[in-house]
Amino acid sequence: LKEIINRGGEKISPLEVDGVLLDHPAIAQVVTFALPHPKLGEEVAAAVVLKGEATERDIRDFAAERMADFKVPRKVIIMDEIPKGATGKMQRIGMAEKLGLVENA
Repeated sequence: LKEIINRGGEKISPLEVDGVLLDHPAIAQVVTFALPHPKLGEEVAAAVVLKGEATERDIRDFAAERMADFKVPRKVIIMDEIPKGATGKMQRIGMAEKLGLVENA
């Protein structure tokens, strides 16, 4: 439940976003996570590992055709590998910090 992203009062399941993005033919792995946002509280972001050619724009357009606008990741980070936690699982919580997307207060 902690993983739910709260974007301006809209509740978004990262697993739902993952599922849609994984349907993209060029995406091998994805982890959707919350990115802190000054006005909305949290914003949707996704880290992806590609198995084909795709740009951030392609991925966002693909998502926009398949889900409500507020669920579409505002930021898509293309990576060689998604960082895993101590258990070997992808860690949604703290992902924004791991990727250097959050300024530490």
